[in-house]
Amino acid sequence: MNGFINVLKPPGMTSHDVVSWLRQTLKIKRIGHGGTLDPDVAGVLVIAIGQATRLLEYLLTNPKSYRCEILLGMVTDSQDLSGKILEKRHVPNDYRLRFTKVTKDFIGAISQVPPMISAVHHNGRRLYELAREGLVVEREPRTVNIYSLEIVDWGEKSETPRILFDVSCSKGTYIRTLCHDIGEAIGCGATMSYLLRTASFPFTIDNAWTLEEISSALNDGRYDFILPYDYALQGMPVVTVRDEAVLKVLNGVGVDERDVVEIAGPINDGKPLCIYNRKGILLAIGIGRQQEGLSKIKLCKVFKNEG
Repeated sequence: MNGFINVLKPPGMTSHDVVSWLRQTLKIKRIGHGGTLDPDVAGVLVIAIGQATRLLEYLLTNPKSYRCEILLGMVTDSQDLSGKILEKRHVPNDYRLRFTKVTKDFIGAISQVPPMISAVHHNGRRLYELAREGLVVEREPRTVNIYSLEIVDWGEKSETPRILFDVSCSKGTYIRTLCHDIGEAIGCGATMSYLLRTASFPFTIDNAWTLEEISSALNDGRYDFILPYDYALQGMPVVTVRDEAVLKVLNGVGVDERDVVEIAGPINDGKPLCIYNRKGILLAIGIGRQQEGLSKIKLCKVFKNEG
């Protein structure tokens, strides 16, 4: 049992809760997830089982997308509605114009200070542990990337200004901090009031499975919710090797361009690539490098039982 499951995590469960549920339900120990979601947040949670757990590291840097609601005029200590209200401020009548203007400055590389209620380490302890003790410590800003931010709804029917938007971002981005910083830039303060992860490339919410749907499938004897473990490697360069080179790969020996039948993408830029046999079976993950006039591939992970 090897592959990925695109789980639609419900609110109220931790990511670890989902892993534990699947471990017990599938009777498999080797299982992990590709990016934590807070308990209050629902959406795409990528689960790896069996050999697929070896590929999780390649997912962590992939872009993620969210649908978020920002509540203007309120500041909380957690930067979302689960925290203590610190301040309420007047929201200017032209908040829509201001929001549109300031969010342009949040596209691209931006600096974020991790919130106190986060899993970032500080002197060997998690920030949220310190926050529970009422402590606030200095945090180093981090650079993250916001690839896009698009308005979905202005929330005109709401008593208080709420704006729904879609955002695509890099690993390590705190959406509630993004909401807080946008509120400060507008001048009225803001907090995150809703968050849904809609994608963790290449997994999207459109084909995510609820835990109830997984249970139903298992009751019917179906495992179609498990995706092939190379599904997660979309976008990586692909190298197909000759039949004579398959054993060489499975024995962990690097290959060069003389062993290659076909190349889809660059193999000499030091980035990970997928190595397949001519039957379309993933054999290994490698790193391409230019050495001695040849494009050579150093193997990182070999999937021996698949060759």
